[in-house]
Amino acid sequence: MPKSISLLTIAPIDDPRLADFGAQLYAVNQLADNSSSFVWRLQTDEGNATDIRIEADASILVNMSVWASIETLYKFACKTAKVGLLQDRERWFEKSDMPTLALWWVSAGTVPSVDEGTQQLEHLRKRCPSEHAFTFKERHPVPCNRVRGR
Repeated sequence: MPKSISLLTIAPIDDPRLADFGAQLYAVNQLADNSSSFVWRLQTDEGNATDIRIEADASILVNMSVWASIETLYKFACKTAKVGLLQDRERWFEKSDMPTLALWWVSAGTVPSVDEGTQQLEHLRKRCPSEHAFTFKERHPVPCNRVRGR
């Protein structure tokens, strides 16, 4: 179960207005990396995901990860130290009327690409949640051709 987040920040990540956000990323990533149901996250060889771009605009951040279950991803995203980042998101991110999070099922051992994440997010933005792309609020079960877990 990966997630794809494409958020428009108020400025590029190296801008002083995002310093508080950037200062928390390492700890949040370590928390994810050490979670028992965590499988994979998008990052450079140096362990940084904020350097990965889907567009030339440095204000757009991409975050993708794969977890063993939607329940454990939800717990991490909404019940851990990451909650502080979510609660303060208005300080760092532009408000969007469109979805910024897309969830979808992948087969065990599959590593999704940034292009796939972008496509899933666009699919969700153009259509209602479905088994193709969905949200925490409107979850869809694992399709028969997919397998949960690692």
